[in-house]
Amino acid sequence: MPSSARKLVIVESPTKARTITPFLGDDYDVEASVGHIRDLPQPSELPAEMKKGPYRKFAVDVENGFDPYYVVDADKKKKVSELRKKLKAADELYLATDEDREGEAIAWHLLEVLEPKVPVKRMVFHEITREAIQRALEATRDLDTRLVDAQETRRILDRLYGYEVSPVLWRKIGPGLSAGRVQSVATRLVVERERERMAFRSANYWDVRGEFSGGRGETAGTSFSARLTALDGDRVATGRDFDDSGSLTSRAVHLDEAAATALVSALDGVDVVVRSVDTKPYTRRPAAPFTTSTLQQEASRKLRMNSRATMRTAQSLYENGYITYMRTDSVTLSTQAITAARRQAAELYGAEYVPDAPRLYANKSKNAQEAHEAIRPAGDSFRTPAQVASRLSGDEFRLYELIWKRTVASQMADAKGSTASVKLGASAAYPDGATRDAEFSASGTVITFRGFLAAYEEGRDAGRYDEDGDGAGRGSSSGSSAARETRLPDLAQGDQVAAESLTAEGHDTSPPPRYTEASLTAALEERGIGRPSTFAATISVIVDRGYVLRRGQALVPSWLAFSVVRLLEDHFGRLVDYDFTAAMESDLDRIARGEQDRVAWLTRFYFGDEAAGSEGLQQLVSELGDIDARGINSIDLGGGVTVRVGRYGPYLEATGPDGEPQRASVPDDVAPDELTLERARELLATQGEGDRELGTDPATGRTIVARSGRYGPYVTEVIPDDAPAASDDAKPAKRKPAKPKPRTASLLQSMQLEAVDLEQALKLLSLPRVVGVDPESGDEITAQNGRYGPYLKKGTDSRSLETEDQIFDITLEQALAIYAQPKQRRGQRASSALRELGDDPVSGKPVSVKDGRFGPYVTDGTTNATLRKDDEVESITPERAFELLAEKRAKGPAKKRTTARSSSRKAPAKSRS
Repeated sequence: MPSSARKLVIVESPTKARTITPFLGDDYDVEASVGHIRDLPQPSELPAEMKKGPYRKFAVDVENGFDPYYVVDADKKKKVSELRKKLKAADELYLATDEDREGEAIAWHLLEVLEPKVPVKRMVFHEITREAIQRALEATRDLDTRLVDAQETRRILDRLYGYEVSPVLWRKIGPGLSAGRVQSVATRLVVERERERMAFRSANYWDVRGEFSGGRGETAGTSFSARLTALDGDRVATGRDFDDSGSLTSRAVHLDEAAATALVSALDGVDVVVRSVDTKPYTRRPAAPFTTSTLQQEASRKLRMNSRATMRTAQSLYENGYITYMRTDSVTLSTQAITAARRQAAELYGAEYVPDAPRLYANKSKNAQEAHEAIRPAGDSFRTPAQVASRLSGDEFRLYELIWKRTVASQMADAKGSTASVKLGASAAYPDGATRDAEFSASGTVITFRGFLAAYEEGRDAGRYDEDGDGAGRGSSSGSSAARETRLPDLAQGDQVAAESLTAEGHDTSPPPRYTEASLTAALEERGIGRPSTFAATISVIVDRGYVLRRGQALVPSWLAFSVVRLLEDHFGRLVDYDFTAAMESDLDRIARGEQDRVAWLTRFYFGDEAAGSEGLQQLVSELGDIDARGINSIDLGGGVTVRVGRYGPYLEATGPDGEPQRASVPDDVAPDELTLERARELLATQGEGDRELGTDPATGRTIVARSGRYGPYVTEVIPDDAPAASDDAKPAKRKPAKPKPRTASLLQSMQLEAVDLEQALKLLSLPRVVGVDPESGDEITAQNGRYGPYLKKGTDSRSLETEDQIFDITLEQALAIYAQPKQRRGQRASSALRELGDDPVSGKPVSVKDGRFGPYVTDGTTNATLRKDDEVESITPERAFELLAEKRAKGPAKKRTTARSSSRKAPAKSRS
């Protein structure tokens, strides 16, 4: 018989609440806090009486135990009121937030704000299934204050770091910039890689590739490829034999085009003999199940999903009960999961594909604050991708399939086969009678038992010396590796093979590849910087700040990032030191394990440790001295050309032949490593400070020129110095009349500064163009080009045009037809639904995706929720739409800002000890 006691369960998200509700009895009420309910306020938002006190600078009292001052977020006050009301009717409170530092902190903040008078239990689970929820109910625990201490220390640390260092960036580089413990180090990694690419000098080398045929028995006549590897016993140079300056670093033979071509001719028609055949057994083991980091890397490689999209999709899968918790650095699987994976592998692939003993994977991290199991399909038995295909679509299905394959493959047998390496020899005869011994090598793998490859094969990142040169680093989600296997015929030492063709091939050494999200995540994890659960947010921040730009999969630093990193390296070197940042992460782990006191650690970080002779952050900032802002924002390209980072973007500066400074904007599509000295001089010559003269306006006799300005390229007329001054007869002349103002017009998007001609310039300068007069109102209608594109104007009524060409050819009839339509805000499109997503489970109303003033949004006709940055109209799932609507409802209607803010002061840290 069910208990009559009411139990309130609080989780973070509405989706999670909906998913676990069916697994609990009727006496359970499940509510969502919708993430954190309170945080540190901005100092400007502190109550008036506190703005002059110890909390005024950081909302943290650094002099008294680094005591933080928390406030309930304005958009969470309604939610807190709802939770308090629910708590009054409850006999027990279950805090069921995630079992990591963040989840533990959310639970603690709920306790502090709600102040429950009923028994409180901490309920944790790593997957949302009926069995897991029942086990969690039977194994509740107390709140882990050590995890709360670690999270709070991290939050205060980030506040101190950002609020002390960011203002330096504002003063010396530009407004709106930020520094952060992990984001600044991540930016430095990307900038350092670009510096390596900028310093890189390519080397050219040649080799010879041959197509041969031979073999015994059934393989007779089989063709295969081999590459020249030695000449007269000396190894032939490859890309690995050159350094970044293009110099040869070994004693390898460096072939140029002439030598390689001559060798091909000298080998024409000679006998080619097998010198050796070396065969070895081949064994390959499966990769460990996914952690947060490896999931992000594989999703980037195979699914082309960025880290933020991966984590958002994984969270949706977790909250809807499809996978286990997605923030973990553990590779271990529970006994139930191992049993499920082995059973499914045997059922789908055969008993021979499952090893005799379960595979156990060891954690690389001793940290225990994250979830204690790898990311895997939820449940004591796994649902195959085919079984969830009708419920999942788009990214959710693809990510679930990836996780399922990796998990099942991790418990499958090794792939087995053999590798064969063949060396071929020939004597090259030159026209002058000289001979040279040439040796070719080929290798191949034969898979005799696919093992785990039947289910999954791990992807890889692009390397500098990938032989295929595609730089893609792609892996096959289906696990097929046949495309990369080279099959060799059955050969034996002394066999003769036929040379079907020989080709001299030239190569250029490649600079180190740019980071992708996958490789940057791997680099951060390898150095112990940050936490897997924060990598996606870190990469998003450096992209949103404009420090890093995406070019396909590659992460390209902006010139702004060069200035930021240089300032930090020169004046805050310890804060962006990789080892120091990793040590901070280890110290946070020690706090989480109760081995380190948070106040003592923060004191050393901020005030320094005199005994150890180390400065604290406060001293670093106060003793900066003079910083040469111009030097920080300058990057020397050599040859007297400098890149400067200015308020309106990067530009080039050099001294012209006449001694006058030359300037030119750096185009957005030119990456730092592509801005060579030659390209810079080309830009200076094309733009510079001078004008490109286009000709003379026949109507005025004035010279028309094209220029590059801070707001982009434009055309204008040159007003002679002796031109009559502009005058206004209606006003008395109080001062000398000003020189006439020249006509100016920005180039259209379709025009190039280097190609614009006089005819095009005169058309631009003729704008605005009078289209005609509205016969009803009598107002003149003009066509113009503006900041937001081409448009029509009639009085104060403006309407956008679809193309720039319409400015010059739209007729009055067409213009009147546009004005006859209902007016839409700029950027607004048709209000009809872009997609229908079904009925909302809360309101019961049909949900659709529409396009609005601020972009696409989901609506049930009553509640509207804007799609987030990584939500795509084409792939958003009904569950994601329902979640967005639920979050919007939980926030309540938007309220006007007021100067007064209610706050909730956190209890001193000692109350948690």
